[in-house]
Parts: sequence; C-alpha cells; structure tokens
Amino acid sequence: MTMSSLLPHQQRVVDELADLSEKLDKLTAFFNTEIFKGMRLAERSLLLRQHSAMFQYVEILKERISLF
Repeated sequence: MTMSSLLPHQQRVVDELADLSEKLDKLTAFFNTEIFKGMRLAERSLLLRQHSAMFQYVEILKERISLF
C-alpha cells in the first residue's frame, strides 16, 4: 500500500505521527535551552516524563503504520 492509497483513518495516523514527531523534536531541543535549565526540578522532571511518553507514542504510531 502506498501513502497515496491510504484510507482516511490511516492517513490520520500518518498525520498524527508527523505532528507528534515535530512536537517531540521541539521538546527535545528545548532541553538544551537556558529556560529549561532554569526551571524548577519538578517542572524539568515532568517535561522529561512527557518526553518519554511522547517517544513511546511515536513508536506505537510507527508500529501501527507498519501494519498498513
């Protein structure tokens, strides 16, 4: 199946992956900023947990797409 022949629900998964990957890249880059370094430990910890969850979500979406 080519990307152009995806069913609508499959295309939504592909679009969701693209959107989430972009957000994950931005969050990853944010970790190298002075703003992040200046945050309280609790806030940094939550963002690191969020990053981990987002990464897992990306991997799940990739697996789902591989089944198309």
